[in-house]
Amino acid sequence: MTAPPVDALVISAWSAVSPFGMGSAAFADGVRAGVPALAPAPGGPFERAALVPDFSAAGALGKKGTRTMDRVTALAVSTVGRLLQECGPALLEQPERVGVVLGTGSGSVQSIMDFTRDGLTGDKPYHVDPALFPNTVMNRAAGQSAIWHKIKGPNTTIAGGALTGLLALSYAARLLRGGHADRVLVGAAEEYSEQRAWLEWRGSEGAAGPLGEGGAVFLLERESTREGRPVLARVASTRFRGFFEPGGAAEALRECVRAAVAEAAVDPADVVLVSTDGAEEQAVVEALGRTPQWLRCVPLVGDTSAAVASFQLAAAVASGRSGAALVTGVEPDGTVGCVVLDLP
Repeated sequence: MTAPPVDALVISAWSAVSPFGMGSAAFADGVRAGVPALAPAPGGPFERAALVPDFSAAGALGKKGTRTMDRVTALAVSTVGRLLQECGPALLEQPERVGVVLGTGSGSVQSIMDFTRDGLTGDKPYHVDPALFPNTVMNRAAGQSAIWHKIKGPNTTIAGGALTGLLALSYAARLLRGGHADRVLVGAAEEYSEQRAWLEWRGSEGAAGPLGEGGAVFLLERESTREGRPVLARVASTRFRGFFEPGGAAEALRECVRAAVAEAAVDPADVVLVSTDGAEEQAVVEALGRTPQWLRCVPLVGDTSAAVASFQLAAAVASGRSGAALVTGVEPDGTVGCVVLDLP
């Protein structure tokens, strides 16, 4: 990789709430140990699942203000809070210059289904608890994360299936380059529920693997204004492509990887690891011209749906390797993407 630009966009802090426990250290230790966090599922068609152990909104955030907070929102607010705690209060001295870009699948599937059921089975369609309505909108987790932590900059929700974490990172980069914020907290969160498990099971005709949940959030900012925070990774390039037929995913990813690596001025031979969601790995091999070192999160923390790419990013940052790293993703509905990171 050539010398990074002076004002590169960098990841200078991150945190995670994962099936390995609370915080970045628990996730990093879990990935390095390589022991799956799967356990018997609490409900639904899957026998096993990876849940954040002993997690509840009240337990993580206290009872005040969490009575009606759903699980995915609590996971997101907790993850963002841990990142802010790590960075210290100076990060929010100008809260209107700090943005939030958070990915999600459909928001809380459980909340949407529960609210809809109450409207259909009550004496009147409007005999529902209005306090629960905010949980049914997709931007609940991102909005509540900002409100809870008093962040006043741009607030955006991204939904892109398995690519969500990579799309959110790309969007956050555009916010920074466009001057809309000085720093962006970017990542994704997903909850486990029996309702989501049945949707995944039916949608895949039983082919989906065990599900997981959690959140991973990163601090993205310019290298020149990071105020002493470490450079954990530089974002060298991002690329996305679409495909129209199921058989087109491999070709799309192959071209996507080649373009991203070329844009980052990286020799394919210098890619030290590829953090993958497990899809179309042969296309990555063909694009790089060799079999790389793989880093796979799904077997460890389950299929975390919208959060899967953010966990892959976290695993790459926590890998302890130096050099170029590639994070890839494939959304079966017709998109692929990748990010090239420069790990110091």
